[in-house]
Amino acid sequence: MVISRENAFALLKQYVNSSNLLKHVLAVEASMIGYAKKFEEDIEIWASCGLLHDIDFEKYPEEHPFKGVQILLENGYPEDFILAIKGHADESTARETLMAKTLYAVDGLSSFIIACALVRPDKLEGMKVKSVKKKLKDKAFARAVNREGILQSADELGVDMTEHIQTVIDAIVNREEELGKIGLSMLS
Repeated sequence: MVISRENAFALLKQYVNSSNLLKHVLAVEASMIGYAKKFEEDIEIWASCGLLHDIDFEKYPEEHPFKGVQILLENGYPEDFILAIKGHADESTARETLMAKTLYAVDGLSSFIIACALVRPDKLEGMKVKSVKKKLKDKAFARAVNREGILQSADELGVDMTEHIQTVIDAIVNREEELGKIGLSMLS
């Protein structure tokens, strides 16, 4: 099977109607693209992994991520791809591959950075690591985001937190510009 972002997005749209979930997976896709470039990995595969990681969440929240695994198996996705998606949920499986560790590391942080952008007058423009770190310390802000998970996942990936936040900011900024050209956004 040839994995492409185009095919992944078409499959995603069969299962996801929620605009908020779509924005989340687009943000995770952006972060996966940023790390694929950084680690010199296949951008199409990593982008597709980011898009499809929550394919089952809207329709089958109680079975997440296991129903997603089933959907991906039925659609011919390879085992390492599926294991990365399965591994983004803490309790489901060990994360052994770089793609699996990266997906786990960018999932919560991507959402958090979007939340930070939404409360800024300039949105993503000029966002600094320092301001994201300050918001991470504010437990009342984006209360649902698992801060310990963000820290743990960066350690598991083996990246410095400052560098990790900057990589995700840069990836989201770059991807938001590209998405705007095709009528999509992580912010609106």
